[in-house]
Amino acid sequence: MLPEKMQSVKMLTDRLLEFPRVRMGHLPTPVEPLSRLSAATCCDIWVKRDDCTGIGFGGNKVRQLDFYLGQAVQQGATQVLITGAVQSNFVRVAAAMAARQGMGCHIQLEERVLDADDTYRQNGNVFLSRMLGATLYSYPEGEDEVGADARLFRLAQDLRSAGEVPFIVPLAPSSPPTGALGYVDAALELIQQNHFFDDIFVASGSSLTHSGLLFGLRALGNSTTVYGVCVRRDRVTQKERVRSRLRDLALLLDMPNNVLDADIRLDDCALAPGYGRMSTETEAAILKTARLEGMFLDPVYTGKVMAALMARTNKLRGRKILFWHTGGQPALFGYTNSFNDL
Repeated sequence: MLPEKMQSVKMLTDRLLEFPRVRMGHLPTPVEPLSRLSAATCCDIWVKRDDCTGIGFGGNKVRQLDFYLGQAVQQGATQVLITGAVQSNFVRVAAAMAARQGMGCHIQLEERVLDADDTYRQNGNVFLSRMLGATLYSYPEGEDEVGADARLFRLAQDLRSAGEVPFIVPLAPSSPPTGALGYVDAALELIQQNHFFDDIFVASGSSLTHSGLLFGLRALGNSTTVYGVCVRRDRVTQKERVRSRLRDLALLLDMPNNVLDADIRLDDCALAPGYGRMSTETEAAILKTARLEGMFLDPVYTGKVMAALMARTNKLRGRKILFWHTGGQPALFGYTNSFNDL
């Protein structure tokens, strides 16, 4: 590694060490070739296996919650409060990691998916969160992050009155992007694994994974193109969210933001028919990946990312591509009635 790159690695490593962290993830995660999928698409596709981060069925949220739970432990918390969609992977992992720390978990489930059936509401991540002992609440709005956080603060006051020490994992982008630190660290991990790619495809929802990864790569002088695949908002709206989170992350780390506006690449071709709902292309991408690679994707995040990648294969030939697998497989069991081509 060149001296200037070594200096960048040390600086970023030192900054991350200043933040409390619980380190529950099974890291580093492997980088593997997807040989059969590559042959079928005439592209050189690899995968970063963040579905293998371990605790609570793993996924990208483990890296984020390492830092949130680090704060919770530092503050002596006894209860963790968090909001997510009904089939949220974030809340399931939060419940698992809180249980490992001897904390209770209170989960507020937003109504983001219209006309959801009983399988969606009871199976998958909902079932696992209950198994982990979490207390579940319903929040009727799916696009009210500020209101959802305010409701958690009221729940936290009730818990505090009962003698508990609550810790809130916030949802709205007005809070510091603590979870993004997990993907700044993931960028370091990827560089240290000595794998180099032309393009990376990753889900962009809250944008903490996307913005953290992009910030970390550019801080390390790495110019790999990162495509954030929109799973909740269109690319224009999502781009402003990513911009904002990058600015916030630079403030949090007290570092310059080396991400140019042109570096923020958003693709919303797989977004329709909306959050948590599949198009025929997303369903086809999930089934093709399973049948060629024995690897499961979910309808909410990774299935859409793979669908977007497959839609670009003609333009990506001759390039080395990394598909960042952010997990989410338990949600599949909430969608068993949504697959048409089985």
